[in-house]
Amino acid sequence: MKVLILGAAGQIGRMLTKDLLEQTNYELVLYARNASTRLKKNESNRVSIVDGDFANYDALTKAMKGIDAIYLNNMQNNEGVQTIVKAMKDTGTKRIIVASILDIYDEVPGVFGAWNRKMIGVGYIQKHKEAASFVEIPDLDYTVLRLTWLYNQEGNRKYHLTSKGEPFDGAQVTRQAVSQLIVDILKDNSGKFIKTSIGVGEPNTNWDRPSFY
Repeated sequence: MKVLILGAAGQIGRMLTKDLLEQTNYELVLYARNASTRLKKNESNRVSIVDGDFANYDALTKAMKGIDAIYLNNMQNNEGVQTIVKAMKDTGTKRIIVASILDIYDEVPGVFGAWNRKMIGVGYIQKHKEAASFVEIPDLDYTVLRLTWLYNQEGNRKYHLTSKGEPFDGAQVTRQAVSQLIVDILKDNSGKFIKTSIGVGEPNTNWDRPSFY
């Protein structure tokens, strides 16, 4: 398999690169703005680096050549997401996993939901909801990851998943766990993650707010 990581210079993008190299034999294309200077050249012959941003259609279509699956690390730029989707359609690339945020379907109940909306703002949530709608289309084999509040903890790769239509569960989750989840999704051959939107939290963290607030 050949995987394109869009936003490879981000924290999860870097973790995912390392995890995929250690846990799979996949080829990786690392795509980011100024990637050649921000990312150290990996010694593995399975890695190539591409400079480009999410609005650069020509760079995206070149990077998608021969790609089996894409991970998109950032959904904040709606224009960029639309350009990525156009490039996918034009190159015949169908599989994409995207990192979005919680509450884009009003699925976060109770005190935590109210706290979350106050902290990040309804407008920010709406922007991510629109971005997700560009991906959740019949043409693509998408998986939307609705991530709760993120933190780092080495060795903590525990995640708890909820389906679209279910109440969100989990006030926090590690980036390490998210990276492992993406690896697990890419390795899964059952198709159970295709055309799904998944809430991602840490088990037993159904709290009023994350522990680090």
